Amino acid sequence: MIEIRDLKKVFHVGDVDVHALRGVNLSVARGEFVAVIGPSGSGKSTLFHILGGLTPPSSGSVFIDGRDLLAMSDGERTNLRRTSVGFVFQKYNLLPTLTARDNIEIARHIAGRKTAEEDPQFQEILRLLGISGRLNHKPRALSGGEQQRVAIARAIVNHPALLLADEPTGNLDTENSDAVLGVLRGLNERLGQTILMITHNPEAATFANRTVRMRDGHIVD
Repeated sequence: MIEIRDLKKVFHVGDVDVHALRGVNLSVARGEFVAVIGPSGSGKSTLFHILGGLTPPSSGSVFIDGRDLLAMSDGERTNLRRTSVGFVFQKYNLLPTLTARDNIEIARHIAGRKTAEEDPQFQEILRLLGISGRLNHKPRALSGGEQQRVAIARAIVNHPALLLADEPTGNLDTENSDAVLGVLRGLNERLGQTILMITHNPEAATFANRTVRMRDGHIVD
């Protein structure tokens, strides 16, 4: 699903070159749940943004689901994000004026697909996430854990090949964190969803099948 070779990223800050990634090599198989763990400044968030087609690398190669990310035009990368990559962020990024249902449906609309209700797998997704009874509520009426589960539903409603999660439990207490991480593991085990999760939390990483450790722009373990 992911194939990265000699990936480098240099940010130019004034007269200073900041080497965020220093020749990263990584393969993630279809159906894996991989946690990338490391302290602030290790390069893990830069890796996340490159994999999502949000930031261009300085050099190296990146293939997502067999497609060369660096050979794509801006429009092709946009289409990849719309149809093949789902994003879950630390901040839930739900639209406050829409219900949970409409926050999920908007992802279907943007991708030009029929409503989620017409998708036979949608009810299974809702059951896994435990939000079937909360769809008519707006974000302010939902707990933090419920908001994150709605955000996960929005990220996977188009059945992306890859789900990228950036510190998905960073704003949650322990109980809600464990619930959300359990949901991600359930999506991986029951639906075969490929997941790459960025985290600084060793306990969160234990929910994944495999842990990749980063430090100073390198994969060290």
